[in-house]
Amino acid sequence: MNWTKNPGRIVGLLYLLLVIGGPLRLMYIPEKLFVHGDATATAANITAHETLFRLGMLSEVFCAIVLIFLTLAFFRLFKDVSRYLATLVVILGGLMPATVNFFNTVNDGAALLLIRGADFLTVFDKPQRDALAMLFLRLHYQELLADETLWGLWLLPLGLLVYKSRMLPRFIGVWLILNCLAYVTLSFVGLMLPQYEDAFSNALFPVLFGEVALVLWLLIMGTKARAVAAPAS
Repeated sequence: MNWTKNPGRIVGLLYLLLVIGGPLRLMYIPEKLFVHGDATATAANITAHETLFRLGMLSEVFCAIVLIFLTLAFFRLFKDVSRYLATLVVILGGLMPATVNFFNTVNDGAALLLIRGADFLTVFDKPQRDALAMLFLRLHYQELLADETLWGLWLLPLGLLVYKSRMLPRFIGVWLILNCLAYVTLSFVGLMLPQYEDAFSNALFPVLFGEVALVLWLLIMGTKARAVAAPAS
């Protein structure tokens, strides 16, 4: 397998880094450390596993950087198909979500600072600091709910590029567009109807594998050269 001769595989490798790094702070740490409705227990867990929590912060910074390079790689791959759509991929899928990731790292840093109890925080007692730390962790989650809209919106121009270019199977382009609609729906439900969030998440879960299908195809098959139409006589 010659990776250097097929730019699609390079894009797939960058995407794989995102898939590997993202779930640590997104899923594993909340499940492992956070206790719903119990700020004291959550603070105790973070104190006991501070290195893991810090790794989650680092993973968000890492994913933000990977997002920028990944979307730029997509831009390079698809710019001759539609420069406008390829630019939307960079803005909606790279720059804006990366900015949210950096802000969320600040939220986690604030929560950790409150839990550790710096000298200037002695005006707050321990239960108050734990409650404030939980507030910043909740802000992190609310920003993720809003960010899901961006996770979806960038897949719309990407899906259209895949479909139009014929460099990848068209069904992947259609799947990415459906994946877009699923993420936007989950963001709306999470913000407006949180009581139905789990139900919608379970129902739409299979649609969210559009990105996985794209990653696997890029890594294994790469991309085909784009067919160039013959000039009109």
